[in-house]
Amino acid sequence: MSLPLHGAEPVRFAPEPDEARAALADALAAQDAPREARLKEAVAAHPTLLEGWGRLAEHALAHDRPVDAYAYARVGYHRGLDRARQSGWRGQGPIPGDHEPNRGFLRSVRALGQAAQAIGEDDEALRCATFLGELDPDGALARLDD
Repeated sequence: MSLPLHGAEPVRFAPEPDEARAALADALAAQDAPREARLKEAVAAHPTLLEGWGRLAEHALAHDRPVDAYAYARVGYHRGLDRARQSGWRGQGPIPGDHEPNRGFLRSVRALGQAAQAIGEDDEALRCATFLGELDPDGALARLDD
């Protein structure tokens, strides 16, 4: 099902608090093994840190742990929907990836779809791919990935 955009204005989330961004930067600067532990510390200290949930999901996918990835991504997805609604989103319209604070939510949507595919939830994977395309129609997240 495709959501009509009807000229909806793009939603741009407010930046994460400085302390949460610093915890995320510290986690991402870590080598692979301690990175996951630091990401977990960051989201434990800042449970609304969308980028942290998305990065945890991506890390789990990269280490062939799709069930863990699914769980992390599901949290980021639902917290992202909450943030979207708080930012004025009404169930349709873009939440573009070229705006840095939006990326954690988009990462979670993408990782949820990838994890769903990996565990055989094909319908969920398709829904997530479609939803990601509606949220980030210009594909900015894919172009900006690091």
